[in-house]
Amino acid sequence: MPIVDLHCDTITELEKQGKNLRSNDINLDLTRMQKIDIMLQDFAIFVRMTEHKTVDDAWEYTLRICDFFNTQMELNKDMISHVLSYADIEKTRANKKISALLSVEEGGVCGEKIERLEELYKRGVRLMTISWNFENSLCYPHSLTEDTTDKKLKPFGREVVERMNKMGMIVDVSHLSDGGFWDVAKLAKKPFVASHSDARAIEGHSRNLTDPMIKRLAEAGGVTGINFFSKFLGHDGTGSMEQILQHIAHIKNVGGIDVIALGSDFDGFGGASGVRTCEDFPKLISALERAGYSNEEIDKITHKNALRVLHDVLT
Repeated sequence: MPIVDLHCDTITELEKQGKNLRSNDINLDLTRMQKIDIMLQDFAIFVRMTEHKTVDDAWEYTLRICDFFNTQMELNKDMISHVLSYADIEKTRANKKISALLSVEEGGVCGEKIERLEELYKRGVRLMTISWNFENSLCYPHSLTEDTTDKKLKPFGREVVERMNKMGMIVDVSHLSDGGFWDVAKLAKKPFVASHSDARAIEGHSRNLTDPMIKRLAEAGGVTGINFFSKFLGHDGTGSMEQILQHIAHIKNVGGIDVIALGSDFDGFGGASGVRTCEDFPKLISALERAGYSNEEIDKITHKNALRVLHDVLT
């Protein structure tokens, strides 16, 4: 069964450790991906702004990881291709290769320069998580404190979202403040995503989506990618398969089956999890079958819903 995964930090971790995408000892590599039929993987350029002295430094780092990604694509072109459009995804699948979608996890790297967003698009970025865990030039991050959770997009953030809609770049609201989410929902002309977020009603972490958010995301034709980080799944830190299924069941009940996708966050989390590496995806599929999900529902969760969004935005 094909798998589409809307978020991993693997390319950033590989650059950090000096390892190759083809075969490695972290959460994900091409050899394992091919074996279990991952048809498309989003690779996030993860930028922790506090590790850089200036926004310009963070921007240069982003370009460095982008270059590393391109190198990995060239080194492994017999197995994987960087896709820029839905037609590319179809062509890559027909050629029996894995599709690689490039994203940036931290819109703050743009500073207040819209031309940087355009440069990212030219370099093949097709999804951007507009916030991480710190305030940036676009917006405010998730928080359960009353003084920040309702903060909205900044003027430049609104400009960025509108430009992303026009150019065909997917807007990702994972990590965003609640107020920012609702601004994106109002501005959205195309489906948007929470690439790696779970249900706040099941685990009350501010990184997760409230029920009204899930409903609005579904109405917009978007998806939320189920995140396997134990901290977002439950209080006990196990991140068990049972907890993963609880989040999926709740999101289905609130927003319907069409809003559920996968956003593993591989190589972006530690600790226990029912799905620790890409090799565990078949375990999730088996668990869904045992829980009574139909083949069509499992197809939607594993790839069809995400592909629908990619078609609607990248065509």
